[in-house]
Amino acid sequence: MTQMPAKPIILIVDDSADNIQIMNGLLCDKYSIRAATSGAKALALASLDPIPDLILLDVMMPEMDGFQSCSRLKLNPVTRHIPIIFVTAKTDTLDERTGFELGAVDYISKPINPAILEARIQTHLKLASRTNLLEDLVQQRTLELESARQKIINKLGRAAEFRDNETGLHIIRMSQYSFLLAQQIGQPAYWCQLLLNAAPMHDIGKIGIPDAILLKPGKLTLEEYQIIQKHPEIGAEIIGEDDDPLLHMAKEIALYHHERWDGTGYPCKLSQKQIPLCARIATIADVFDALTTSRPYKAAWSIDDAFNYLRDGAGSQFDPFLVSAFLECKAEITDICTQFAEPTSEHSTVVEVELTD
Repeated sequence: MTQMPAKPIILIVDDSADNIQIMNGLLCDKYSIRAATSGAKALALASLDPIPDLILLDVMMPEMDGFQSCSRLKLNPVTRHIPIIFVTAKTDTLDERTGFELGAVDYISKPINPAILEARIQTHLKLASRTNLLEDLVQQRTLELESARQKIINKLGRAAEFRDNETGLHIIRMSQYSFLLAQQIGQPAYWCQLLLNAAPMHDIGKIGIPDAILLKPGKLTLEEYQIIQKHPEIGAEIIGEDDDPLLHMAKEIALYHHERWDGTGYPCKLSQKQIPLCARIATIADVFDALTTSRPYKAAWSIDDAFNYLRDGAGSQFDPFLVSAFLECKAEITDICTQFAEPTSEHSTVVEVELTD
């Protein structure tokens, strides 16, 4: 049996039971009616699921009048998008303007003309339906664009990583460690998500380093090491200046993730909180993953040994507060290590980058 579509829900708000009865009689055949005799009751009924499709709201009511009720409804995220039509005996132009300024979609004077009331209701229900459809389409498109942007960022990070780590799992683990640490220190959820998505770009500057240096099987000369040290600036130049929060954070991480807490890092010799928080977090995540991952030139360190290295470097290489917070996350860190472990086969082309004495 075909189910009949649900009737649109209309909430009638009027302190006069007689007025409610009149409007109910006019509308009940086509609409599902809710009724409230006060502003307070209207606020409660408007929040019930499913929320009304439209509200007919009187202005002159005791305690909380229609204007106050409308203002409260528009402040509530649940009810702010419900179309409100004022139905009132207040016919002054100033009152009508006030109603529209508060967010109402229409203003109908009493006594009610049934034909006008029905026409206005149908018009605004159709407009609301189209608006909701448009908002859904815009939201869908926004999500698609955000997804595409993130894929591009991940692929760029992967492109840099591919040159010295065939699996690309380093950027995944490093991003997860960064996200975990940001959460641990109480950063807002939005900021944590930005960090998770920006961290893969930390070594994008490696694209600009010649293979002869990046993949050199042995120690680097002083000149070669100085070229390696240019990759943060190259990365910042690749990302460029942008007002987008994600790209702005990605640039900060790319440029500053080799700075040290004591000011002896590169390329800018920043120290302590001169270094952006996102970069200080990324530094710990990057070093920890490098230590706990096997390379052709070394075996993977244990988590405990890597923790000891971070602990010893707190206050010199690393932000001591962040190190302490990171060490408190051992169980979660172990899970990330396990979930995104490197393949057992050894095909990596990474080589050690050392400075010749």
